[in-house]
Amino acid sequence: MTIHAPPSGMPIQIRGLTKTFKTVRAVDDLSFDVEPGRVTGFLGPNGSGKTTTLRMLLGLMSADSGTALIGGRPYIEFTRPAAQIGASLDATFHPGRTAEGHLNALAPLIGVDRSRVDAVLEQVGLSDAADRKVGGYSLGMRQRLGLATTLLGNPGVLILDEPANGLDPHGIIWLRDLLRHLAGEGRTVLVSSHVLAEVQATVDDVVVISSGRLVHASPLADMVRLADSHVVLAGPDLAGMAALAASRGWTVEERPGALAVRGASAPEIGAACFAAGLEIHALETVGANLEETFLGMVRGEYEGTVPPTTVVDEEDVA
Repeated sequence: MTIHAPPSGMPIQIRGLTKTFKTVRAVDDLSFDVEPGRVTGFLGPNGSGKTTTLRMLLGLMSADSGTALIGGRPYIEFTRPAAQIGASLDATFHPGRTAEGHLNALAPLIGVDRSRVDAVLEQVGLSDAADRKVGGYSLGMRQRLGLATTLLGNPGVLILDEPANGLDPHGIIWLRDLLRHLAGEGRTVLVSSHVLAEVQATVDDVVVISSGRLVHASPLADMVRLADSHVVLAGPDLAGMAALAASRGWTVEERPGALAVRGASAPEIGAACFAAGLEIHALETVGANLEETFLGMVRGEYEGTVPPTTVVDEEDVA
């Protein structure tokens, strides 16, 4: 069966999800939503409960209470799950098998023809290494093969656990472009990471957890506003600078001998002032950056967030 257009994405709904291992509560009354057509970053430090949550979502582990649904159904109710939901969690491969051989073995099991193998190898940039044994692959190449495996059935929902791990800067840019393209096709894309900087240029929405509990969920733009990063701008013509900022839709706050400008980076503001012939005496970015804000959230330093308790090593308790 040859696949052409991607299927539509489905919403993911987590409600009151709870999981305890012996005396350790790895996931604690967790609720959030993931919408189709968007990339959602599922963020938290190592041991925060991300992988345990994804395992329960995929039916690999039972919940003590709560629900984890995809399109209103648990994963086990899908009759052709690989064609509807693609997931990559702790992918392992036979080191003596080639990437092409790995995918060719899976293709008939999920109902796709072998032309799809060539398509996904090209999509993840492994065509030239398709006949190499996986045992000789770098970590980044194995990540790409894991993504190819996830995409083999052309699913509308993608669930990826730490997909940027092992990728070099070029690979991270490639992954960002691919995930944004897949979401642009209407797919649901959920990406976990413990490093916000890896995914902040990729995601539309963020879900932040710590010690198994939700500490923040919003569009990324709302989290950026929480960071309150701004640019201090000074020069002999503050009125002209304020007018320029207003014309660009930037927010301006007057300060003694300077302006605080939000909504643009220092390079953008500097270039605009230069083009307008405005002399600059000071141009400085101040305030918390997004990564610092994320770390503050998991420490419970923002209003409405929950301070952490015990950090759990999911591999030890799972």
